[in-house]
Amino acid sequence: MSPPLARRQFLRSALLLAPLIACPGIVRATSPATNTESRRLGFYHTHTAETLDVVYSEGGVYLPDALQEVRHLFRDFRTGDVHPIDPALLDILHDVQQVTGGRGRFEIISAYRSPATNHALASRSGGVADHSLHLQGQAIDVRLPGVRTIDLRRAGLRLANGGVGYYPGSDFVHLDTGRVRSW
Repeated sequence: MSPPLARRQFLRSALLLAPLIACPGIVRATSPATNTESRRLGFYHTHTAETLDVVYSEGGVYLPDALQEVRHLFRDFRTGDVHPIDPALLDILHDVQQVTGGRGRFEIISAYRSPATNHALASRSGGVADHSLHLQGQAIDVRLPGVRTIDLRRAGLRLANGGVGYYPGSDFVHLDTGRVRSW
């Protein structure tokens, strides 16, 4: 094999493996409950009207094709930029849905945000963090039909798996995979 071809194959492999290195949980679902069950979620994106119903984990293993579909749906709807989504965020959503007994599709208000979008939003609102976990694919703003947002908040707080923000005026809850905190 010639050196340029070997180098290209190495770089291609490195690009494919980068999400696995950046998010080690991508290969193995982290919640003990996932070891024996399939995990399914449904979504409706409020800005694009796109829907997705997907089994994202089976037998404790995240499904790469499903994660690609989620990545596309969770893209920055303003710019079209896509970014890997932390699979632990899906586990949080699944667990919140289980705790609340919700059966509908999560309504996505905001998921991944490009740096440009986040900067524009932060310049217009004091409620947008400069270093938001939305920039890392580790946060989502949602509501769940049939479940009051205050109950989504309570479920997120009870699970204590990351950050929980409550925005009653806009009727959504922020969930993320960062440190446990609330606002």
